Amino acid sequence: MKDILIKLLTNAISTLKDQHILPADIAIPPIKIDATKNQAHGDFSTNVALILAKPAKLASHGLAEHIIKALQTHDMLEKVEIAGPGFINFFMQKDVLNDVVATILREQDNYGFVPENPDNTVLIEFVSANPTGPLHVGHGRGAAFGSSLANVLKAAGFSVTTEYYVNDAGRQMDILAVSVWLRYLELNKEPVVLPANAYRGEYVQEISQRIVEQYSHQFVVAWAKVVHNLPKDAPEGGDKEQYIDAMIAKMRQLLGNDAFKLFHTHALTFVLNDIKADLQDFGTTFDNWLSEQSLMDKGFIEQGIAALKACGKTYVKEGALWFKATDFGDEKDRVLMRQNGQTTYFASDVAYHWHKCQRGFKRMIDIFGADHHGYVARLKAAMRALACDDNTLDVRLVQFAILYRDGQRVQMSTRSGSFVTLRELREEVGPDAARFFYTARKPEQHLDFDLDIAKKQSNDNPVYYVQYAHARIASVLRQLKARNLHWDEASGCAHIDKLDSPHERALLTLLQRFPDVITRAADACEPHQITYYLRELATALHSYYNAITLLCEDELLRSARLSLLKAVQQVLKNGLNLLGISAPWSM
Repeated sequence: MKDILIKLLTNAISTLKDQHILPADIAIPPIKIDATKNQAHGDFSTNVALILAKPAKLASHGLAEHIIKALQTHDMLEKVEIAGPGFINFFMQKDVLNDVVATILREQDNYGFVPENPDNTVLIEFVSANPTGPLHVGHGRGAAFGSSLANVLKAAGFSVTTEYYVNDAGRQMDILAVSVWLRYLELNKEPVVLPANAYRGEYVQEISQRIVEQYSHQFVVAWAKVVHNLPKDAPEGGDKEQYIDAMIAKMRQLLGNDAFKLFHTHALTFVLNDIKADLQDFGTTFDNWLSEQSLMDKGFIEQGIAALKACGKTYVKEGALWFKATDFGDEKDRVLMRQNGQTTYFASDVAYHWHKCQRGFKRMIDIFGADHHGYVARLKAAMRALACDDNTLDVRLVQFAILYRDGQRVQMSTRSGSFVTLRELREEVGPDAARFFYTARKPEQHLDFDLDIAKKQSNDNPVYYVQYAHARIASVLRQLKARNLHWDEASGCAHIDKLDSPHERALLTLLQRFPDVITRAADACEPHQITYYLRELATALHSYYNAITLLCEDELLRSARLSLLKAVQQVLKNGLNLLGISAPWSM
C-alpha cells in the first residue's frame, strides 16, 4: 500500500516538473509515508511537500495543493487532504482496510513480516558481559533490547546473526581464577584474607567447593607462603591493583601454569554455563559465542595490529605501539601494545571488529552499556583506518536500569557481590514483565523499574494489560463454544463491511499499521515502537470489548466481529513474539 502511494507521489512530482511548477533539476528526496495515529488525519501521511518547498522556492501549502491536483486517481483512495503547513493525508477506501482481516488470518504468524534478504546481513553483538560472575539487571536490559532488535530486524527482512563476545582472556579472568583459589584455600582451613580487589560472590565459593570435591588438597599452599613478600593491600595502605597482580603472579609461581589454567578453566566454564542458562531462561539466545582467547590463539590480534601497521597508522613511543586514532576523529591516540609486549584490550577490540569485517557482514551493531560511551569513537576510528565502510559499525548505548521496591531504590555493587542478578529479577517479576519493562523505552533513556508495578495483575502493569487483551479474546472464543454459537471465519471476512462503528474502524486502522510499525522500528533500531503499538492496540481492544456486544444474535455480524477479534489476537501475538514475550490464552 505504501509502495502504491510512493509511486503516485513520484508520478505527481514528475508531472509538476513537466508543467514547470517544479524546477526540472530539483532532486526528489526519498518519499516517506507514515501511518497516522489520529483517524482525523486519515490513514497515511507524507511531508514531501514540506521537504520540496524550500528548494522549489514555493509555499509548502501551495505545493501540497499542486501535488494533490497532479495525483492520479486510484481505487484504494477515498480522499486526500492537506493538514497544517503542507502535510498530505491519505484516506483509504473502507474496503482496503477491510481486507486486512482476511490477510492477517491467512498469513497468521507471518503477518507484518517480509521474507529474508540474504544480501542484507547484520551482526548484532550484545550483552557480552565478562564471564567473571552472574548477569545483573543492567545486563538484562541489554539482553532484552538486543534480542528484540534482532527479532524486529529479521521481521523486516534482514539476515541477522546474533553474537556474544566472550572476554575469556586477560586480567579480569586472572583475578577470578585467583579469587577461586583463595576460596579453595579457605575451604581447606587456611586463614585466608581476601584481597580488596577479589571477586566475592557466592558463586566463587561454589566453584571452589567443586574443585575441592574433585581435587581435595592437591592445590593447597600454606597461607604464610602465599603472602610472603607480597606488597601491602589497600586496607593496609597499599595499592589494591598492585596487590592483586602480585597475588596472581604468586599463584602462578606456587602452582605452575597448568594448575593456574585449571582454576581459570573451572571458573570460566562455571560462569559461562550459568550465563548461558540465565539468558536462555530470559528468552535470549545467540547464534555465535565467540571467544576472545580463540581470536588470540588463531592470531587475529596480531593480524589486526598488522593491518593497522600496513596502512601506516601506527607508531612507537616510549617502547609502546600506538594507533593514530586522532587521524580518524578520536580525541587521543590509543595504545595497541604496551612496552612489555602485552597487547591492550583495545587491540583485542580492533582485532574482533576486523574479524567481523572479514566475515563479510554489511552492517554491525554493537550494543554497549552507557558506561562504554568512550569506546565508540576509538572503535569507529579503527574501522576507518582498516578501510571498512564508515557506516558499517552502528553502536547503540543502553542506559542502566534502576530498580525500585516499596518506593525505595535498590542499591547495587558488582565487585562486592551484593548486586541484584538477572536471575533474581526473573524470579521476582517473571521474564515477560522484565522484558516488557526493559523494552518500553528508548535504550539511551534512563529506566526506573518499579518491581511492585511489574508484579501487579492490573491495568497499572503494562505487560499484564497487553497480555490480558490476548487472553480476553481467547475467553470470548471459549464463551462462543460454551453458548453453542456459530462462527464462520470465511463468512466473517466476507462481511467485514458490516463493521462500521468507530471502535471497529480504529481496530482495522491499527491492524493495517502493524507492518509499517515493524519497518519503522527496524529502520530506527527501536523495538520500543513495538511496545508502544501493542499498548495502543490493547487499549483499542479493551474499549471495543466494553462498548460492543461481541456475541450478538446476528450471525453474519457476529462472525465479522469474531474474525476481527481473531485478527487482533494474531497481531498481539506477533508483536509480543518480537519482544520475546508470551501470549497467554488465559490469565
